[in-house]
Amino acid sequence: MKSLVKQGWRPALVIILLFLIWELCVQLFQVPTWLLPAPTQILEVGITEWGQYSHHVWATVQLIIVGFLIGSSIGILVAIGLHLVPFLKQSTYPLLILSQNIPVIVLAPLLVVWFGFGMLPKIIVITLVCFFPIAISLLDGFRQTDRDLMHYMQMAGASRKQLFWKLEWPNAMPSLFSGLKISATYSVMGAVISEWLGASEGIGYYMTLASSSYRTDRVFVAILIIVALSLLFFIFINWLEKIVIRWRSSGEGGSSETS
Repeated sequence: MKSLVKQGWRPALVIILLFLIWELCVQLFQVPTWLLPAPTQILEVGITEWGQYSHHVWATVQLIIVGFLIGSSIGILVAIGLHLVPFLKQSTYPLLILSQNIPVIVLAPLLVVWFGFGMLPKIIVITLVCFFPIAISLLDGFRQTDRDLMHYMQMAGASRKQLFWKLEWPNAMPSLFSGLKISATYSVMGAVISEWLGASEGIGYYMTLASSSYRTDRVFVAILIIVALSLLFFIFINWLEKIVIRWRSSGEGGSSETS
């Protein structure tokens, strides 16, 4: 986290410069507000109208958390099942890849038709975009298990269950968190897309209303909220990784000290 803060000032400076250029261009060329509002106006709308869209933010956050937890659980279970049952992996792995070739924006309207406008189709959309990176990353982590250690444990009389929980699962944890980080940002995108297509609340719904009424400033407020949620979710997963995988952090710290 400290290294992230130390290195974060460079992109933060670039973002500030871009906002300054944006502000100057809007003021200099007198761009209409409905076409491109200035950053100061977007900030003003975001602060003054917080009470009008705060419940939309909370609704989206709830949807993201539920969908991410379900998608992550399914991704982990799928990866474990495919890893422990080679025949199942050979039979279904191509279907797993093909499932990601269907655009979510195309599938979402069908889910609304099948399951209505409730929470279920939205959770399914988030699950579909979340489980795949986790399943693939975890499978890759299982595949990269040290074969020498595995042979040594087998010669020592370790059972299949012991091999999995004592060697393969700990070895795959870094890969699992890599997939979780990707899915964390995907879950925000999936929640917004699902709210575009059928919802009565949420940031996606708020963005749709703002766009249809040509309130571009509100659209940018929604975009900034989406970016902030994705960033916060990513930072949380990164923090959780450092807590869960302490051996990796201490190992990296020790190697850096010796070098």
